[in-house]
Amino acid sequence: MNHGFETLAIHAGQEPDPHTGAVVPPIYAVSTYKQDGVGGLRSGYEYSRSANPTRTALEEALAAVEGGVRGLAFASGLAAEDTLIRTVCRPGDHVLIPDDAYGGTYRLFAKVLERWGLAYEPVPMGDLDAVRAAVRDTTKVIWVETPTNPLLTVADIAALAGIAHEAGALLVVDNTFASPYLQQPLALGADVVVHSTTKYIGGHSDVVGGALIVRSTELGERLAYHQNAMGAVAGPFDAWLVLRGLKTLAVRMERHCDNAERVVEMLRAHPRVTQVLYPGLPGHPGHEVAAKQMRRFGGMVSFRVAGGEEEAVEICGRTRLFTLGESLGGVESLIEHPGRMTHASAAGSPLEVPSDLIRLSVGIETIDDLLADLAQALG
Repeated sequence: MNHGFETLAIHAGQEPDPHTGAVVPPIYAVSTYKQDGVGGLRSGYEYSRSANPTRTALEEALAAVEGGVRGLAFASGLAAEDTLIRTVCRPGDHVLIPDDAYGGTYRLFAKVLERWGLAYEPVPMGDLDAVRAAVRDTTKVIWVETPTNPLLTVADIAALAGIAHEAGALLVVDNTFASPYLQQPLALGADVVVHSTTKYIGGHSDVVGGALIVRSTELGERLAYHQNAMGAVAGPFDAWLVLRGLKTLAVRMERHCDNAERVVEMLRAHPRVTQVLYPGLPGHPGHEVAAKQMRRFGGMVSFRVAGGEEEAVEICGRTRLFTLGESLGGVESLIEHPGRMTHASAAGSPLEVPSDLIRLSVGIETIDDLLADLAQALG
């Protein structure tokens, strides 16, 4: 039977406990498991780096909601990214990344993986001709964020999948900003989906985690081997928190989107705001692609202000409900200055973000309160 998204998020991998009938998977705070004779494993468990029942429940649920054959849960989004790249690439290979990628992803490629011998090249992923021109014989991965962090540019997943596969490369999509509720990259041809489960999937700013979901059983096996060999796995309590967050993802995302649309409307009318970046706007360069591949346009909003960097920093310090902080995707609204905060590692690089840019993670509070807070902060 084909179940809907909300049903899968609540039930996939989460059958009631056979011993007690508990409807929530237990937190298996355990490192090792009794074997019934040498090599006689119960349900395949021997050591919790290799597998843990709580993590298994989360991994099965993530695979279900993304429409993949296998999910893998990690200690952070960057741990998931590092494991993926070192599984599918080797020194001398080449990767294309967005020219406005998340600062932490850029730092991983520029400061860690490049020293390992991996070449990378920033490309505007919305320009398909530029992507084609950048592909080399050694290109093994086209890495996409859509929408991107923090400029909210949009890439055509299906078209990029065609370019990647023609070149014998994998298409990897960081789906953190959209969440699996709003966008399904594997159904559009992507090979791997990456998440920082810290963000919308966890949803409550109380856990750090990452995930990979794949549509190939063979690639899933390779990644599982490296997940175990490299060891950056999600702990059982972290897995349980992410699993709890996943259950309410659909209803939360609807409210995030509702509130973000109202915030965008207010910002567009404000005289101190020079530009609003949001894929839901008809004038956004990626609007038509986003409308084609997303259910709605998400809870992230960025905007630029007339007074430049100084005014942007001052506005970030004047909000009362919007908390000044990094990260995103929680139930509470956050505000940040990307140039000095989440994307400071990209300063001076081709991925440097505008200094007058402010990024909002619009939460699920009462919308009139959020609008009033932004109005007083903007002045």
